Amino acid sequence: MVKKDFAFRGHPIEELLKLSDKDFSKLICSRSRRTLLRSGMDKKIEKKIEKAHALLQQGREAKPIRTHLRNIIVVPRMVGLRFAVHRGNTFEIIGIMPEMLGHFLGEFALTRKKMMHGRAGIGATKSSTAITARG
Repeated sequence: MVKKDFAFRGHPIEELLKLSDKDFSKLICSRSRRTLLRSGMDKKIEKKIEKAHALLQQGREAKPIRTHLRNIIVVPRMVGLRFAVHRGNTFEIIGIMPEMLGHFLGEFALTRKKMMHGRAGIGATKSSTAITARG
């Protein structure tokens, strides 16, 4: 079975890399389009992306780009880079894949943990009130 190459809304990744942000915004959903067109890409993040691409072209490994901005839209030039997205108390490292295009960075760094309940302790249930200390 032959694996199909990735295509975003019918456009291969090579074609998407040639598009500007304004042209790419026509391919994404309305909320992401509005965010991308109104605020654009943060200038500091833009410089860090360019620096990371320069390191990758030299064959060197780029460190993850640290950011607190969870509302950045994933655009094609970010594919292949790693971001350390703040999740409230720590940074979670996320590798950007083509399937993430058009989503917010914050969607991939969850801020809430799954609740895990342990066994009931003394005083946790009505039946445990009958337990008394004998001396």
